[in-house]
Amino acid sequence: MSGSAVYLVVALAVLVAVVVVIVVRARLRAAARPDGTLPPGRAAGTPGGGPLRLALGDRVRIQDQEYVVSGTVRLVEGDWSWVQHLLDDGSGTRHRLSVEDGPELELVLWTAEPGATVTPGAPTIDLGGRRYTWAETGQARYTATGETGLPSAGTMRYHDYQSGGAARLSFEAYGEEGWRVARGDLLDPVDLTIRPTSEEH
Repeated sequence: MSGSAVYLVVALAVLVAVVVVIVVRARLRAAARPDGTLPPGRAAGTPGGGPLRLALGDRVRIQDQEYVVSGTVRLVEGDWSWVQHLLDDGSGTRHRLSVEDGPELELVLWTAEPGATVTPGAPTIDLGGRRYTWAETGQARYTATGETGLPSAGTMRYHDYQSGGAARLSFEAYGEEGWRVARGDLLDPVDLTIRPTSEEH
């Protein structure tokens, strides 16, 4: 094959790739609403919206339970950031949804364990008939909005543990307060359905 023929083949391949990217981006923009949220009934894993765009007052159905976002805590540690949305289901139990947008979207539904007497630091911790293994420790800066019970900004220390593929255990301390203990379950994005506040007006 001559040099000019090779050049034409390469140029055509590049052109096709560019067209594919443009078409995919156009479809993603079309799937999202003007405010970036999903149309009614769209699962959270659908491109163009989902947990990354949750806001105060949004309703979230996780499996068979519905929650309202009552507060949001945004955390930054170095070049890594994540969000925790406080969820109210009317029961008085504290729930939160953590959203970490890394190479893959990681969602964990946490339920507070206010009666837990365990403390972090050990390589393994037993709680509720399950053994958790240490995963990571750190300190982050946070900003809080809504009904979080926290100052609008500050620092947070954490210890995270895991058990099996999906079970999680976290210890968090905001400012100078003591440890908050919560157990969590890793979620699949299809487990969530989000109804933004804007749909109710």
